[in-house]
Amino acid sequence: MQRHFIAEFVGLFAFVFVGGGAIMMVQQTGGESGLLTIALAHGLILALMVSATMNVSGGHLNPAVTLGLLVARRIAPVMAGVHLVAQFTGAMLGALALKWTMPSALFMAARGGGQAVALDVTMGQAIGLEALATFFLMFVIYGTAVHSEAPRLGGFAIGLTIAADILAIGPLTGGSMNPARSFGPAFASGIWEAQIVFFIGPIVGALVAALLWEFGILRTKANGSG
Repeated sequence: MQRHFIAEFVGLFAFVFVGGGAIMMVQQTGGESGLLTIALAHGLILALMVSATMNVSGGHLNPAVTLGLLVARRIAPVMAGVHLVAQFTGAMLGALALKWTMPSALFMAARGGGQAVALDVTMGQAIGLEALATFFLMFVIYGTAVHSEAPRLGGFAIGLTIAADILAIGPLTGGSMNPARSFGPAFASGIWEAQIVFFIGPIVGALVAALLWEFGILRTKANGSG
């Protein structure tokens, strides 16, 4: 259990620190390539961390993914609990590391490196966007990491999905897809706005994708119906 905790902790620490740091750098320097910079930073660090932790903890690095795999019985409840504690702890300390190392005005202006819902997006729309983006993420995770016959691409495909999702919905919800990724900066900054969106949306999306794979793809294949 210890090695699982360490892997998930370090992965989330790095994800929040690098992703949040990129948001702060864009906030400070501006520029038209801001969205692309943020998407690439998140996609690259997640690809690297998933690849580094996949053979240790499975490279979940996301409470929504862990809960989806728990419902699909791909992880034991006790181990899922270890993952969740590690993920939220890593995210909180990653955000606190940003708070301690970045200029305070920049940290607060960037909401601690967290996400925000655009003013013209309703809560229902925001939850739907986060659910769909996380559905795509979980679908790719199953197709490239969970399925026994999946092509072993490390975290490359997963990181690309994160980057693509942020490019698609980043200006509207921030493109969280990860409750811990949003909770850590909220904890460090004290800005708790829209946290319900960043919990409900990703969890629903991950659960739907996991169940679709388990009962709509893998079971069908096992039954030999193509």
